[in-house]
Amino acid sequence: MDIPTARPAAPASSANPAGPASHYVDLDRSAWQRLSSSTPLPLTDDDVRRLRGLGDPMDLAEVDAIYRPLSRLLNLYVAASQSLHSATSTFLHEIAPRTPYVIGVSGSVAVGKSTVARILPELMARWPDTPHVELVTTDGFLLPNAELTKRRIFDRKGFPESYDRKALIEFVRAVKSGQPEVTAPVYSHVTYDIMPGEQTVVRKPDVLIVEGINVLQPGQPLIDGGPSVSVSDFFDFSIYVDAATADIKRWYIERFLALRATAFAKPDSYFRRYAALSDEQAVAQASEIWEAINAPNLEENIRPTRGRATLVLSKGADHSLRRVRLRKL
Repeated sequence: MDIPTARPAAPASSANPAGPASHYVDLDRSAWQRLSSSTPLPLTDDDVRRLRGLGDPMDLAEVDAIYRPLSRLLNLYVAASQSLHSATSTFLHEIAPRTPYVIGVSGSVAVGKSTVARILPELMARWPDTPHVELVTTDGFLLPNAELTKRRIFDRKGFPESYDRKALIEFVRAVKSGQPEVTAPVYSHVTYDIMPGEQTVVRKPDVLIVEGINVLQPGQPLIDGGPSVSVSDFFDFSIYVDAATADIKRWYIERFLALRATAFAKPDSYFRRYAALSDEQAVAQASEIWEAINAPNLEENIRPTRGRATLVLSKGADHSLRRVRLRKL
């Protein structure tokens, strides 16, 4: 992967395409990369190979350039949150235990957000004040296939209405409130359904990362016209992983081709019927799925939430990061 060298004379940030009134600080790759100079990199090549998603070419150099400074930024934000908690406790004349710092990670299918969400816990857990970092994906809060079929929305799986949003909000609320043990359902990408009886247990982490395509969705108005609560209301920080639609589609098709010999080939795979497709047939099938489901979901529901993120990571056609936009405080 081509890693551009830093330009010593470059300013810390560049002009923002959104204009001078933007509420983001916009940095190019080299400016962002220079921010990592004083941060240790505890991961190895083997760690990165273990953590990256299928079809994502991320290597240690990319982690060094992009995710090392991001872990430092998050460490500073967590420390600031702890200071604010201490100040609030002092004001209230009480000693209240601190609650987990919650980070949301969003973006399209196949954009690489799952890799980002797996890399961050590994880096953040190396910091002395956040040793216990847990990751939960919102796939576990998809409605079971039987329920989706009953509601006649199976073909809209992944759209906001296909999730048990109430259960997801209650889960994050419970974690954020400091409950000692909170459980979440488990989803299988092989059977393409919720796994009955399986649970993920979250035990009061220092940091909880919640990854999913719709985690930045705003709350839906209530019947009486009042506002409702959204899962992002409980986030302390949020990340949106962005890329051009044409690139994401290509990555999705490439991943679909690779899955024929892996997950699709398993005897209990929901997608086993795709395992024997030729390259031409697989490309056609993946393109059809993309245009019917993933592209509309991206344009109608996912990308419109980009402006709600604290940080936007913009990727180039080779999956490498090109720009970072950080919300101004």
